[in-house]
Amino acid sequence: MQNRIHLSIAHLSGRELKYIQEAFDTNWVTTVGHNLDAFEQDLETYLGNQSHALALNSGTAAIHLGLALLGVEPEDEVICQSFTYTASTNPIYYLGAKPVFVDSEPDTWNMSPEFLEKAIEDRIKKTGKKPKVIIVVHLYGMPAKMDEIRKIARKYEIAILEDAAEALGSMYKGIHCGTFGDIAAISFNGNKIITTSGGGVLLSRNEDYVKQARFLATQARDAAPHYQHSHVGYNYRMSNVLAGIGRGQMEVLSQRVEQRRKINQFYQNHLSDREGITFQTEPSPDFYSNYWITSIAVDPLKTGDITREDLRLALETANIESRPLWKPMHLQPVFRDHPYYGNGVSEQLFKNGLCLPSGSILTEQDLARVVENIRKVIV
Repeated sequence: MQNRIHLSIAHLSGRELKYIQEAFDTNWVTTVGHNLDAFEQDLETYLGNQSHALALNSGTAAIHLGLALLGVEPEDEVICQSFTYTASTNPIYYLGAKPVFVDSEPDTWNMSPEFLEKAIEDRIKKTGKKPKVIIVVHLYGMPAKMDEIRKIARKYEIAILEDAAEALGSMYKGIHCGTFGDIAAISFNGNKIITTSGGGVLLSRNEDYVKQARFLATQARDAAPHYQHSHVGYNYRMSNVLAGIGRGQMEVLSQRVEQRRKINQFYQNHLSDREGITFQTEPSPDFYSNYWITSIAVDPLKTGDITREDLRLALETANIESRPLWKPMHLQPVFRDHPYYGNGVSEQLFKNGLCLPSGSILTEQDLARVVENIRKVIV
């Protein structure tokens, strides 16, 4: 059997080794050290827009801290994009709050501004108070409609937590995703566009938020010669060793974005002629996606009854990994009793959508093999 083609795996450059070695040579292998400081500075320089960065052990930790800093408390409601990974939603539960799910719109597959406003108005009517935070996601690297979402957030004076876990390198109107919200989170998990093995970053233009997050992420230790704690904290900091991987990865980030975009273009060039296949794609020049994962929708009414699942199984038989799109949060058993506002866009995308192998480590021969097997199924 041919070698397996993976969906998205880490792509190391070798530049990481000098920074890892530096951590060992200086014996700074814990959650402080020069690599951490330098990695945070690299991120701030790259993202611009007066961003301040705090490197953490996961993107989920960044969302959790972000919600806490934005004042989310037990029984509060938090609006969350339904079409996302569960890490966007779980931290709402960590704080004893309640998620309210909003559907996607068909252009970007991200949060629908129309249903966002309907959700806010209805929650105010039903509960007597507005939701505390809006969590918007840039799905698979595609920027959300931030102008419209921010306008609604300002109208109702609700904070935005921007889940840019998948969107490092993506931009909306020339501004980097991860710098629009009051607070934002990015992931450096092993499958992301760059990686620190495991890790994430909390971002904000408000330096006080980042200072507070740093305090909470290091077990909320008070300024005292002994260990004293006046708040409950968390062990959420990234290690100096993993930050060294991040420093090396930052040196090739622009290259990795370009490679993912070329992969997306390769698939579009070779599959757009197949009736029934449509791509998640930039709706206008305002949107610049890193195309972290190239994703398609398969319409069985146009493919001779060939479904997304038929295609996924055929690829698996050829030892090619693909994956259904995220199952919407409002359909997940753990969240099914919470309010949902929408018209089924995300449900249809889940039913018909498929993520294609998109790792920057893939060769053109790998991509040609994926295309060949798709064209065998959808003729």
